[in-house]
Amino acid sequence: MFTGIITGVGRIAAVHGLGGSASHGKRLTVEAPAGYLEDVGLGDSIALNGACMTVTTLDPSRNAFTVDVSAESLDKTSGLAEPGPINLEKALRAHDRLGGHIVSGHVDGIGTVTRFEPVGESHELRILAPAFLAKYLAYKGSVTVNGVSLTVNQVKDLAEGCELSINLVPHTVQNTALHALRAGSRVNLEIDLIARYVERMLAPAAAKEAA
Repeated sequence: MFTGIITGVGRIAAVHGLGGSASHGKRLTVEAPAGYLEDVGLGDSIALNGACMTVTTLDPSRNAFTVDVSAESLDKTSGLAEPGPINLEKALRAHDRLGGHIVSGHVDGIGTVTRFEPVGESHELRILAPAFLAKYLAYKGSVTVNGVSLTVNQVKDLAEGCELSINLVPHTVQNTALHALRAGSRVNLEIDLIARYVERMLAPAAAKEAA
C-alpha cells in the first residue's frame, strides 16, 4: 500500500528487454536520490509513477536499483518503457502517517494531459480520463496521477471521456516529476480505493432493480 505522497524523484537510466517477443517484459535500472535506498531491501515494493514494482537488485554505490516489468504492466501503464524522470514512493509502513490517501499501486487507466499551464502561483492540470473511469471521479474526490495523490477540482463528462481539472501548488510541481508534463503527455491514473468497494456493494442492488 502507498499514500500518493512522493518521497523522491528518480530517473529511469536504462531499459533492457527480457526477451525478443511482445510477450516479454523489460528490466528497468532506476537511479534514486542520494541515500534513498538506505532502508530498502531486495523484494521491497517501490511505486514508479504510481505502479507498484518489486526491487530485484540493489547497487547502493550508484543509488540504483532494478525492477522487472511484465508485458502486461507495460501495456496497462505509461512512462515505464523509456528513460526519463520518474516519481518514487516506498511502500507504506504500519506506523507511517497517511498524508495523502490509500493507494494500491495498481494503475486503473491511462489519461492524456489536455492542459498544463501556470495559474497564479500554481498550475492547472487537466487530464482526459477514459470514459470507464468517469463514475469513480468526483468533485473534491481523490485521484492518483503518476503516483501523486491529488484532489479533483472539476469534472466534466465529454463524448470522448471524462476531463478532470486539478490544481497543483508550487511544492508539488517542484518536488515531483509532474513538472515535465505537457499537453499530450500520457499519465497513469488510479481511482480512489473506497470507490471500488462502494461500486461492488451497490452492484447487487442495481442488478435487482434491473431485473
